[in-house]
Amino acid sequence: MRIGLIASPYISVPPVRYGGTELFIAHLAEALIQLGADVTVYTNGESGVRSDRRFLYPFSQWPLPSANSGMLKELDHFSWAVQAASSECDVIHLNSTVSVPFSRFTDKPVICTLHHPPEPQLTDIYERYPDVTYVAISADQARSHPTVPSRVIYHGIDLDRYEFSNQKQPYVCFLGRICPIKGTHHAISIAKRAGIQLKICGEIQPMFKSYFESEIRPHIDGKQVQFLGEADMALKNDVLRSASALLFPIEWSEPFGLIMIEAMACGTPVIAYPGGAVDEVVRNGVSGWMCCDEDEAVAAIRNLDFRPELVRRYVKENFSSDVMAKRYLALYSDSIEKLHVNGTELLEV
Repeated sequence: MRIGLIASPYISVPPVRYGGTELFIAHLAEALIQLGADVTVYTNGESGVRSDRRFLYPFSQWPLPSANSGMLKELDHFSWAVQAASSECDVIHLNSTVSVPFSRFTDKPVICTLHHPPEPQLTDIYERYPDVTYVAISADQARSHPTVPSRVIYHGIDLDRYEFSNQKQPYVCFLGRICPIKGTHHAISIAKRAGIQLKICGEIQPMFKSYFESEIRPHIDGKQVQFLGEADMALKNDVLRSASALLFPIEWSEPFGLIMIEAMACGTPVIAYPGGAVDEVVRNGVSGWMCCDEDEAVAAIRNLDFRPELVRRYVKENFSSDVMAKRYLALYSDSIEKLHVNGTELLEV
């Protein structure tokens, strides 16, 4: 079976820094290859994913100046990728709403993983293309699109990329986009009240620069609150493996939250606010705690009692790239078989 995974042209696969979807594609591609699949990733020329690669644009381009910047480039890339994958692959796997309309130009089975929170205009597009097989990355996300049939497949990661440590240091960390919905300001307040050092890593996108300047920068003193910039894989491992906990105090309905399982892979528990898929990822008392407010989060930090080896085992059993790839491989096979059956029925008619 030859599988075409279509990524955005803007961020390399795997990403050097920011890029949750691109990290997912890299983990999936390499795990599928380990299972014997033939995988081609349609990406940009700077990607280093360990699979066959195709690209139209040679360079990454991130961050974009605005949300709408580069739309024509994205449309050009997706139209090319779907056309190329149609001639080279048995199944095509999309990873963005913008690419879904191009499914009309192929007779190959098309899968689309839903990486974004629900919005009416996105749901409208999915409804217009019912022949696409949709994958939700959490049960909560699936419920948010009640008119779009989908199969739930959780994200998984290659645990070999994450450095485990039993020895935790007296600090907590926050890794993610520096923006209000991710709760960076809550992480600062929680850490200060708990009397513990906080290390922050994350991307400051242009649209959230004022938030960083007004709500985050004034608290950065280089001692109790440190800002380390965007994290590449080396810095991510360095911060996560030694942290006492990852803070995940979100203000939105999180579709999945890949950083949570990355922290757990390092043996680091997650202190999170509820929202979206959090209660599907965090198992209270095993891999972290869900806290309803700041008081509970502060109490959780002051009473941390986790065994790092059990935190990592939890990820291995539930969120490994191998588990994820096996589920996608079964879905690809089902989609190909369904297409062949339907094609036979049409011929008979």
